[in-house]
Amino acid sequence: MTRPPSPRPGASRTVRVVRLPLGDDDIRPTFRRERAALKRGVWPIAGCDEAGRGPLAGPVVAAAVVLDPQRVPRGLDDSKKLDPQTREKLHAKICASAQVAVAIAPPWRIDRDNILRASLWALARDRIDAGCDCQAVISGDAILSSIAAASIVAKVTRDRLMTRLGLLYPGYGFEHHKGYSVPEHFEALARLGPTIHHRRSFAPVAAAYGDVVTADLATGEIEEGALPL
Repeated sequence: MTRPPSPRPGASRTVRVVRLPLGDDDIRPTFRRERAALKRGVWPIAGCDEAGRGPLAGPVVAAAVVLDPQRVPRGLDDSKKLDPQTREKLHAKICASAQVAVAIAPPWRIDRDNILRASLWALARDRIDAGCDCQAVISGDAILSSIAAASIVAKVTRDRLMTRLGLLYPGYGFEHHKGYSVPEHFEALARLGPTIHHRRSFAPVAAAYGDVVTADLATGEIEEGALPL
C-alpha cells in the first residue's frame, strides 16, 4: 500500500472544506438577531406581520409580538408552513408567554384605501410600543422568531374570525376557504351574491355586484401556503 508523499518541511498545506448546501426546508426562524439587539441594549423587540391580503372577503389582520427571551416557544415558523393544529398550539404558547397586540383593517377600509394602504394602516396600529423604530425584513417570518410568532397570531386570529363569519353566513364556506379565491367561493358568490364582508374593490366581487371591472381593481389571489386549511 502506497502513501501519499509527505509535504516538504515548511510547505503550507491547503485543506479544502466542502460545505453541503442547505435545502429550503431546513431553514427555520431563530432568535439570534433579537438576542444580538438585546446585547446592544435594544428593548422591547417586536416582530410584526399580517394575514389576509389576498382574499375576496374578510379583514386583513396585523399582529405584533414581543417574545420573552427566556420563554421562546419551540417550533416557531412561517405560519403558511404550519398546519392548523400546530398553529393553534403555538398561538396558545405565544399568548401565554409573550406580549401580543392585534389590529384589524375591515373590508370597508380596504375598499376605501386599497389593500396595500389598509395593510400598512393595520401594521402601524399593532405596535406594542408606539415610539419604536421600524426595520423591514424580507421574508422575516422565515428568519426571525418574533416575526414568525406574529405571523402565527395574525393567521390564527383571522382564521377564527372567518370561521365565525361562516356560521353567520351559511352557504359561503368561509369556515373552509377563509375568503380566498377558490371555486367554492366563486360558486357561492354567483348563487348568493356578495355580503358586507366582501371586498368590492376586488374584481370578482365587483363583478358580482354588477360593477364595471377596471384594470386597477385587485384580482384576489391565494397566498402561498394558505390552502389547504
